[in-house]
Amino acid sequence: MFINRTAQISVAIATFGVVAFIFGVIAENKKPAAGTAIRGQDVVICKYPSDPTVALGVLSVLTLFVSSILGVTSIFFPYKGQSVPTKALFQSTTLLVFFAVAVSVSLLAEGMMIWASITEGLHRVRNVHRNLNYDCPTAKTGLFGGAAFLALDASLFWLVCQMLTLNARADYLEDDDPKGDYGQVLATDYEVDVNKNNKV
Repeated sequence: MFINRTAQISVAIATFGVVAFIFGVIAENKKPAAGTAIRGQDVVICKYPSDPTVALGVLSVLTLFVSSILGVTSIFFPYKGQSVPTKALFQSTTLLVFFAVAVSVSLLAEGMMIWASITEGLHRVRNVHRNLNYDCPTAKTGLFGGAAFLALDASLFWLVCQMLTLNARADYLEDDDPKGDYGQVLATDYEVDVNKNNKV
């Protein structure tokens, strides 16, 4: 059950991350380079082709959000029904660093994807302009694609965080090992060896 639950969370994080990536890449490919400017006497009306760019951007934002929530959950989830204090988990410097990177990359990917989607949506809604030289641009090229790759990176960082969490949990829960730390020699073992050598 423990392995199944761990695998389920990992697969869910990866799946939502990959789906966010795919939505972002398709949004980048479907986005037109510019709209068609229809010039009147005093205004320019921008006509954009009907495409799913904004919808795909929003779907990418949502799926990345779900992937990130699952990533955070994977760190604090009580595997085997045993909770580990947050302080004990984050004693691992590696986990702390990867957690900070995963949060940062997730926020950056979300911000870029939201920015690209809102910009594209505003271009389509506010399509009447009084500047007769307006050339009907769309969102900057590369925003959707860049955010898509960051979304994929974020899900990979969350998977690494989950693996590091499992290691930190194992170290914390196996702290009661009577053999002691690696390289530690117990005094009783040493005395037994000395007595054996003296008898010989």
